[in-house]
Amino acid sequence: IIHFVENPQLGISWHDSGWIPHLNLNNILDYFCERSNPFYDHTCNNQIIKSQRLSQDQLNNMTGLEYIVLHVQEPIMYVIRKQHRFSPTQVTPLSDYYIIAGVVYQAPDLYSVVNSRLLNTISSLQSSFEEAQSYSRYHPSKGYWWEFSEKDQAEKKDAKEKKKKEEPSSVFQRQRVDHLLGELAKKFPPKFIPPAQVEQKDETVKQENAVKQEVKQEVKIEEKSSGTIKPPPEKKPKLMR
Repeated sequence: IIHFVENPQLGISWHDSGWIPHLNLNNILDYFCERSNPFYDHTCNNQIIKSQRLSQDQLNNMTGLEYIVLHVQEPIMYVIRKQHRFSPTQVTPLSDYYIIAGVVYQAPDLYSVVNSRLLNTISSLQSSFEEAQSYSRYHPSKGYWWEFSEKDQAEKKDAKEKKKKEEPSSVFQRQRVDHLLGELAKKFPPKFIPPAQVEQKDETVKQENAVKQEVKQEVKIEEKSSGTIKPPPEKKPKLMR
């Protein structure tokens, strides 16, 4: 059985709050090469160049341990690589470090990632087997069977009901959304339909009624002029008793 020694630097981080507001591509390597940084090896070629005030281009002509800027995504993320240089064209990567918002972390190696995933898987399987074993029963006359208590089933039902009853949003989220909607309503007020169309409809109805009345009056005048007016009814004589 081979026992691997875990890297203690994977669980730590480092930052210098005085540098963070001023970090950029030109000074990110100097920030990483601070003496207080636990990830920085002071025996590297970067420290030699820094002490002799030489240019960073001299690293290609040296052999040994060095740090370079591997990837940049300004202004939030930088990746620093630690490598061993054998010649101007031959290097061997040793480890990578990523800087997010000024905080330095060491990127985990493949062994650490696989080991973490396997431990999580084994832990979940072990807890599942232990729970399944607690429900198994055996008797020489009956054999094996599963026995689930009513209490456990009720607890499972309660847990499912609680999950269903969970609110889709919190009070803070709802208040925040209402505030944003109110601000948007102030900037972009809704457009209301003016009541001018209703007034136009009323005017058209009045005009139609006026036209109808004029037509009726003209018809009455024509009837009078043609003499078709009916005479008053004749009075009938009353019978004397």
